[in-house]
Amino acid sequence: MTRPALRCLPLVAAFAAAGSLLIAQQSPPPDPPSRQRPGVDLIIGDRIGAQPRLAVPDCLALTNDRETLDAAATIAQVLFDDLEFEREFRMLARDTYRTIPRARSLTDLPLDAWQELGADGVVSCSVSRQDDGQLVVRARLFNVRALDSTLGREYTGSYRNVRRYAHALSDEIHRQQRGLEGVARSHLAFVSDRDSESVLGLVPNRQTKEIYVADYDGANVRRVTVSRSLNVTPTWTPDARAIAYTSYRSGQQDVVVSHIYEGRLETPAGGTERVHNWLPAFSPDGRQIAFNSNRDGNPELYVANVDGTNVRRLTNHPAIDTSPTWSPLGHQIAFTSDRTGSPQIYVVGVDGAGLRRITFESYCDRPTWSPSPYNEIAYTSRTGPGHDIKVVDLATNEVRQLTFGQGTNESPSYSANGRHLAFSSTRGSGNKQIYVIGRDGRGLRQITYMGNNEMPSWSR
Repeated sequence: MTRPALRCLPLVAAFAAAGSLLIAQQSPPPDPPSRQRPGVDLIIGDRIGAQPRLAVPDCLALTNDRETLDAAATIAQVLFDDLEFEREFRMLARDTYRTIPRARSLTDLPLDAWQELGADGVVSCSVSRQDDGQLVVRARLFNVRALDSTLGREYTGSYRNVRRYAHALSDEIHRQQRGLEGVARSHLAFVSDRDSESVLGLVPNRQTKEIYVADYDGANVRRVTVSRSLNVTPTWTPDARAIAYTSYRSGQQDVVVSHIYEGRLETPAGGTERVHNWLPAFSPDGRQIAFNSNRDGNPELYVANVDGTNVRRLTNHPAIDTSPTWSPLGHQIAFTSDRTGSPQIYVVGVDGAGLRRITFESYCDRPTWSPSPYNEIAYTSRTGPGHDIKVVDLATNEVRQLTFGQGTNESPSYSANGRHLAFSSTRGSGNKQIYVIGRDGRGLRQITYMGNNEMPSWSR
């Protein structure tokens, strides 16, 4: 028996701390049971290097009530979108399925008709309600040519979590069929003014910026902070159980860590009226945190243990050094500095040695280091009146541009598998919105629409 690591949980309580409210989550409940056939039988596809052609028809609703019918429709559509997102399969458009006879059961599919349509594989899914009111989702992935099921899963749980089951199934299909760790169960943290509240205190009519969390595709948005102040630059811990961010809730900027499943806050950088801290970044093992601070006068980079002990200064230069990001192994930190007259990206060892300049453009900022197996840094670059997202390959120094002058594009953040980036952009309406794009510059999607949304951080 396997249990997918599903982390998308409802927000359920409010926790008051130091003048601000944190929306807290309960400890994660046990994952809904997932049962599977042992072993991997067949890999779908008949040509080496060719994308398998996959179909995801509507799920069968085995109980005729509105909740089950809605759940069946939601699971099929979310699963299709998840599979399409990674571009590992050639997804057969769902409006072409009308010619296929409807399946009579989970396993009784007209596979010959699917083969005539050109499908290599088809996902069969059923949804039913148990006597205790729980949802049961059963799914099979069929190899159309071999006329056999190559993967089977069963999930049991609440109707509130139907999207989670589709996300889990997508990640399982990608892992088994393509050897890929998908990102369907990951989340994005971001900054938004969508609730149109004014900042408390002495700044009249200034809107708050709060931290929100959503599924990777922008659905299921939940608010994390309710401090009615400025809360910016969120970043996930490696285990995705906490978010650090820069907050002005005490009147000056400080690093706050929100443990979203436990309902508690920490301020590991130890800000005071004179000591300001901002722009946190966790090490890959989650044991250290890098941040900016003015504690020694000039804004510099510091590294500390996550509990705030062993604070040590990383940079020492009259210029401004800011925006730290860790290398995948945690041995180096990239950052922005204007020490040569304009902001550029630099890399330095965590011991302060081996400083080197990475970019040589007019203006570069907000670096983010890719996860393994890639070895590259994405950043914001001034390309004219606005900014664009670029990526530098650290092995070859080759720079490639992902966005091209549509609005201002800033604050890139990599997905856990390194294949995608989230960023904010003013393209379209002029408001800041969150978009995602492939590291190859393809597959652009807008995922937020309400208010202004910026500074995304993708959970690992």
